[in-house]
Amino acid sequence: MYTQLISNVIFPLQERLKKHATVAVRKRMEETQWWDRARLEQLQIERLRTLFKEVALHVPYYRELFNRIGFDSEQVTRLVDLTRLPLLTKADIRANLEQLKADNAQGLARFNTGGSSGEPLIFFIGNERVSHDVAAKWRATRWWGVDIGDPEIVMWGSPIELLSQDRIRMLRDKLMRTKLLPAFEMSPQKLDWFVAEIRAMRPKMLFGYPSALAHVAAHAEAKGVRMDDLGTKIAFVTSEKLYDHQRDKIINIFGCRVANGYGGRDAGFIAHECPAGGMHITAEDIIVEILDPSGNPVQMGAAGEIVVTHLATREFPFIRYRTGDIGVLDDRACTCGRGLPLLKEIQGRSTDFVVAQDGTVIHGLALVYVVRDLPGVKEFKIVQESLALTRVMLVTDVTFDPVHETTIMENFKRRLGAAVHIDIERVSGIPKEASGKFRFIVSKVKPSHQGGIT
Repeated sequence: MYTQLISNVIFPLQERLKKHATVAVRKRMEETQWWDRARLEQLQIERLRTLFKEVALHVPYYRELFNRIGFDSEQVTRLVDLTRLPLLTKADIRANLEQLKADNAQGLARFNTGGSSGEPLIFFIGNERVSHDVAAKWRATRWWGVDIGDPEIVMWGSPIELLSQDRIRMLRDKLMRTKLLPAFEMSPQKLDWFVAEIRAMRPKMLFGYPSALAHVAAHAEAKGVRMDDLGTKIAFVTSEKLYDHQRDKIINIFGCRVANGYGGRDAGFIAHECPAGGMHITAEDIIVEILDPSGNPVQMGAAGEIVVTHLATREFPFIRYRTGDIGVLDDRACTCGRGLPLLKEIQGRSTDFVVAQDGTVIHGLALVYVVRDLPGVKEFKIVQESLALTRVMLVTDVTFDPVHETTIMENFKRRLGAAVHIDIERVSGIPKEASGKFRFIVSKVKPSHQGGIT
């Protein structure tokens, strides 16, 4: 009954006071999710035409662009018409920040990405965008039989959330039965506290970085503390690549299912996993293109860069926005019956791939699993500095056999090239990114795209 009070009364009242249309948008989405692909595509075209009309009138950047290339929004009748516009990059946004604001926008909020793959990106979000993003996340939450108001533990590292924990927000979180645990520091003492807090709250749902939740699970397991008797139904993970070993660890220790979410503060809530295992794109708000390095669409089922157009961003548009992530679309229908299109794979950021000396682009997992499965390795990070140098940082315990360093070198050279220097460094700890995320692998080498992805 308390959850129903929060979900049906208190939270809707909060959203109304904020001038957000979240409740109406969510209810509409819970209808449209069952539409077939053709009907959803027609909805996208209609919303795309409306977006173009608005930005042509009110956004200086697009008003000038449309005039320069002779683009007429009235002529948009198919999704492919979107490809007549250039891609939007982070550099474009940085260079045209004020010109991308609609001249009739009110109450724009300033946001920024954490900059885990480079320089942070500053941008703005209006009430329409917030309403749609929150509604999309809310809809996906309800797929799993939980709702706003159910006890929730959030493990997050973003300074935006952590620094905004003033007295009012803390009171609101208490009312909503949400507890925020900072995922920055993972010392043994802090992990003990995390485990105790989770046990005390007995959350119905967990939300956070997969690396953080898996790390807490591993700590509880090592300490012999049960976490599968708390009634937790689901762990929502996002903001990092979800590895199979992380999913397995969370499932086994917390005794709950894991739902992967994909999106970003900039690109929006792009996709979420349903109980049937489908990674559903929020098609009512998001158009996803998968493009090759030349900006051309790849064949269905092939990997390419994920480019998104967010249809609820007329106050600060994200049109054909390059995410820097690599993914694969799926043309099959999900067994859940929803018509929302699917992402078959989210392979990670472009910097999660490494480049062999012969130019072949290799998924970072080819190196990650070499190190991860070695006995005695507690933490690690792989950094490809150049085609000639790859560094490996290792945190080990007493069971680590130094002969494993030879194993790493031999396997890495086999994949990257015999002439590549592999520098292995034993360290006491590996810091997270400024955003609080953890990345197992980072490549500073830009692919030439002459080799294939393996």
